[in-house]
Amino acid sequence: MAKPDWATIASLATAGGTLVLAVSTFASVRSANRAARAAERSLLAGLRPLLTPSRLQDAEQKIMFADQKWLKAPGGGGDAQHEDGVIYLALSLRNAGRGIAVVHGWRFAGGVIMNDQDLGWAAFRPQSRDLYIPAGDIGFWQGAFRDPADPQFGDAAEAVTKRQGMTIELCYGDHEGGQRVETRFLLLPRGEDQWIASASRHHNVDRPDPR
Repeated sequence: MAKPDWATIASLATAGGTLVLAVSTFASVRSANRAARAAERSLLAGLRPLLTPSRLQDAEQKIMFADQKWLKAPGGGGDAQHEDGVIYLALSLRNAGRGIAVVHGWRFAGGVIMNDQDLGWAAFRPQSRDLYIPAGDIGFWQGAFRDPADPQFGDAAEAVTKRQGMTIELCYGDHEGGQRVETRFLLLPRGEDQWIASASRHHNVDRPDPR
C-alpha cells in the first residue's frame, strides 16, 4: 500500500484555503464598494440643489444691481426693465433641493424656447457676484445687458420693451462646486407690468440625466 504524499496533500490544502480566502476577500471588497457607492450617493443627495420658480405666495424680493438700480421680483415671477441704456433682468427662485445652490452663469434667448437644444457651457455668461440660494428657501437671480454692441442686446431690448416672452437658462451647482444643473426658465408677461416665471427643463451636467 502506497504511503500518502503528505507534501502534496499539504500543498493542495494550502491552495484550497487560499482560493477560499480569495473568494471571500473578493466578495467583501465588492460589498464594501457597494456600501461606499451608496454612502456617496446619499452624501451627494444631501448636497444636491434644484432651482424652480418661487411660489406665488412667497414674499417679494428687492434686488439691487451694481449701479444702485433696484428691481422687485414677486413670488412666482420676476422683473425686466430697460432703463438708461441698460437691460435689467431678475427671477424669484426657490431651491427645492436639499443642498445650497450656487449660480455659476446664465444665458438668454428672446422668445420662448421649449426644445432640448443645448448650447454648451461656453454660451453661459458668468455671474458678476456669487448668488447663493439656501435649501428649501427662496432666493433670486439677476443679470443685465449693459453693452449695446452685445449681439443679444437688441433681442433683449425688444423682448422687454414690447413685453414678449423670453428664455433664461441658469447653470448652478452645490456649494462644493459639483453636481451642476442647467435649468431653463421662461419669463412671460402678465398684464401691463408683471412678469411670471416658469421652469420647463432641468438638465444634469456632471452626472447622468434621469430621462
